[in-house]
Amino acid sequence: MNVKGWVRHRGRLPRADRVASLGMTDESLRSVEIDRTGVGAYDVRNVRGGTISLGTGDDDRFTPVELLLAALGGCTAIDVDLVASRRAEPDRFVVRVRGDKIRDEGGANRMENLEVEFDVVFPAGADGDRAREAVPRLLRQSHDRLCTVTRTVEAGTPVSTFALGGDGS
Repeated sequence: MNVKGWVRHRGRLPRADRVASLGMTDESLRSVEIDRTGVGAYDVRNVRGGTISLGTGDDDRFTPVELLLAALGGCTAIDVDLVASRRAEPDRFVVRVRGDKIRDEGGANRMENLEVEFDVVFPAGADGDRAREAVPRLLRQSHDRLCTVTRTVEAGTPVSTFALGGDGS
């Protein structure tokens, strides 16, 4: 993990300058904030006010790995659902995501064998047939270009980690 003291004038450009230098806009930024609520317990909050409880797996809170799996499946579920349900309302729409948490030869934890399984049933009839026929194409499009989460995981995007000064500045 690359942890370094972070000061606005040292080591990294302020957010606005980084965004401009990379050709991004503030509309491209996605963020969450994680607040500690106790030992191994956190609330993840998005900018719209939504909250998810996060923990170590000792209780019913989602673990970070479970949230990663949810993000993988949820991203493609949205891509498929938004288009297929315009053709017919599904009778069943269940997405199962799984993978193996391993420790590699170097001792680092990671996930492998990630699988996203769709169990989708549409009603009989022409509308259901159109929805069923669209699902394989929608899955491919989501995987190959639409799902930001899958594309990011498969690209192996680097992650930078920073620590603010001990006084919170």
